[in-house]
Amino acid sequence: MRGHSHAISMALLDVKNLTTRFHTRNGIVHAVEDVSFVLEKGETLGIVGESGSGKSVSCYSLLGLIPQPPGKIHSGSAMFEGTDLLKANEKTLRKIRGKKISMIFQDPMTCLNPALRISTQLTEPLELHEGMKGKPALHRAIEALEEVGIPEAEKRIKSYPHEFSGGMRQRVMIAMALITRPEILIADEPTTALDVTVQKQVLDLIKDRQETLGTAVLLVTHDLGVVSQVCDKVNVMYAGRVVESATATDLFADPRHAYTRALLKSIPAMHKKGETLYTIPGLPPNLNVPPSACSFQPRNTLGDSSLCLADEPPQLTEIVPGHHVQNCPGCLAS
Repeated sequence: MRGHSHAISMALLDVKNLTTRFHTRNGIVHAVEDVSFVLEKGETLGIVGESGSGKSVSCYSLLGLIPQPPGKIHSGSAMFEGTDLLKANEKTLRKIRGKKISMIFQDPMTCLNPALRISTQLTEPLELHEGMKGKPALHRAIEALEEVGIPEAEKRIKSYPHEFSGGMRQRVMIAMALITRPEILIADEPTTALDVTVQKQVLDLIKDRQETLGTAVLLVTHDLGVVSQVCDKVNVMYAGRVVESATATDLFADPRHAYTRALLKSIPAMHKKGETLYTIPGLPPNLNVPPSACSFQPRNTLGDSSLCLADEPPQLTEIVPGHHVQNCPGCLAS
């Protein structure tokens, strides 16, 4: 872990009270409620939680990528280099997206165009954002493939996406996201579809490029094992809210919220051989009906669910410097 001892915060991205909702036929889905975080240069922030906890929606909101309607950003700000991303128009966002803030999506097959050669897809961001064309752009694209460890890059760049394996397609996606040397890379579950060895290579690769280029990384994942390897700071999300946030070191050494403890307890590697694997009972709440109390209460087996807040949603409170957790007595009980 790299220590950050800045007296003044060098925040590259400062997100405050982001709230995103979806207006559907079945009512309003409260996907993200009041989420705040700061990302500094060269730092990796992990956003962790089960499916449907609001992790991806938070990131898509920042880049104007949620479908509007039905999605709507209700409130909040996201300051990046003097621009509030949440209030920026499409033209401003287009200049930032893919140039200063890039994204790697969960499934490379849906993001790579099957009808276009890799060379066309890799040189497009260079043409768009840097006006680079022809041979120079192609050279830079080949270089980008070499940097992400694709063998025979000069030959492979003429291939189509289906001619690559899943791990190699993911590398192409990373090359594409990093080709414009962005300041922030948002990686949305970048290793979901990959086996463990390839997963490690992909993470090492992101880390290596990050150190070379000084990129800050926002890593969305449900896998705390991945977080322990690469993140400096972690936000744990549940039911659209941050329930705990701390440095990765603190979070793993001293997880406070019952949900964080449950996530850690369900990491297979944490188990003794032969022990039954712990799973969190039940399902996350329906976000059409925003919880008016502690949303984790029905699934809280590691705290004391009888003490959970019953008439108000818990608020994020700082318990020790840099470590915030929701102030629900039931979820903090052990």
